[in-house]
Amino acid sequence: MSEGLNIIRSDKVYRNMRNPYLLKDYYRFKTIELMKEREVYGSSPPDLFVGRIGYPNVYIGPLVPPQVGNTEILGTPEKWVGKSIPEIVELRSLLIRGMHRTKVTSVGSGRIEDVLAEIALAERHTDVEMKLSRMPNLSMNLSENTQPFGPSAPIERIELGNSNAEKNIEKAYSDSSMPASEAIGELYVKGVLVSKIQKALSAGLLGRGKKRRFVPTRWSITAVDDTLSKQKLMSIKEYNPIAGIRVYENIALDNRWVIIMFPGSWEYESIEAWYPNTTWNLNGTEIDMGSSYESYNGRKTYAEIGGCYYAARLAVSELLDSCKSQAKVVILREVHQGYIMPVGVWNVREHVRETLRKAPKAFESVEGVLKHASALLDIPVVEWVKNSMLLRNILRQRRLAI
Repeated sequence: MSEGLNIIRSDKVYRNMRNPYLLKDYYRFKTIELMKEREVYGSSPPDLFVGRIGYPNVYIGPLVPPQVGNTEILGTPEKWVGKSIPEIVELRSLLIRGMHRTKVTSVGSGRIEDVLAEIALAERHTDVEMKLSRMPNLSMNLSENTQPFGPSAPIERIELGNSNAEKNIEKAYSDSSMPASEAIGELYVKGVLVSKIQKALSAGLLGRGKKRRFVPTRWSITAVDDTLSKQKLMSIKEYNPIAGIRVYENIALDNRWVIIMFPGSWEYESIEAWYPNTTWNLNGTEIDMGSSYESYNGRKTYAEIGGCYYAARLAVSELLDSCKSQAKVVILREVHQGYIMPVGVWNVREHVRETLRKAPKAFESVEGVLKHASALLDIPVVEWVKNSMLLRNILRQRRLAI
């Protein structure tokens, strides 16, 4: 499947699996083939995980596959666009999570804490030799906010091979007077992948001296998306509005995306519709819809739909900043039953990016846009409008102008 990886999945049954429970069991049993003993030797992509349960006392540790070589793709969600859910789960199920309980304030205070920093600094895959205190729990971690990974167990001993630090991250790490938000922005401008910035923040490499903390992976992902998009919006709000209405569309992982940009000052809304038997509506019998909105002045509370809101906002702000324009933006996401299990918030960021790389369709009227959207989505457009503050405002303003 990927250069440098010796994937053990020889049969192709998994490629057509539609049942999330069967798929999880399939990979759990496949992982048993990899885990013959408590010692794991392999090349971390590099990747790591910081938990949030029990905060401020959390589990930290590297993610290591029992394979040596170029494992970069296992920890780089930017490279997963175009892969199916079973393929993504296949890749991530290779990663074994070593666990070490520590305080979030204990950055640099011990051997495992130092190893985590070195892994987050590493430019390329890094060899890790890890002895676990017991055989791993063979369950798979699945979350809509973080990438999946395989079995977990506490670390008894760990050794790290030679690694070269990514020079930009190393520079930010060395500057203990730089605020984390500033470091995040500088790394992004220098071309460091968003996923690598998130790991650096999570491992406590960024921020001012004694304020550095281990940041739970789930929080670090949203923090980086939020910080970068806010920084871009400071410039975007100075630009002229787009001319005309634009519609971008895409289908990926059985998610249907329709992104509409209207002329005007910045407003943003993301609306999600989850069909029954999908990640956030497993036991439901009806479609579950939710939305989060911000005006020109932004939000003061955490988005109702969670980290996906900020991931999509980053992708949108990247496009608007690149074309030196601002707009009112509404994202319609229809999640169908082929989205059988969560694969992480990267799915939203990267697929909104992919959607916005496509050529948009131009429209002259709101009616034309809504008619076009109704042809792309199964849910009637009246339901989207009912769940959208931004669309209702635009329709109300249009009626007042007539």
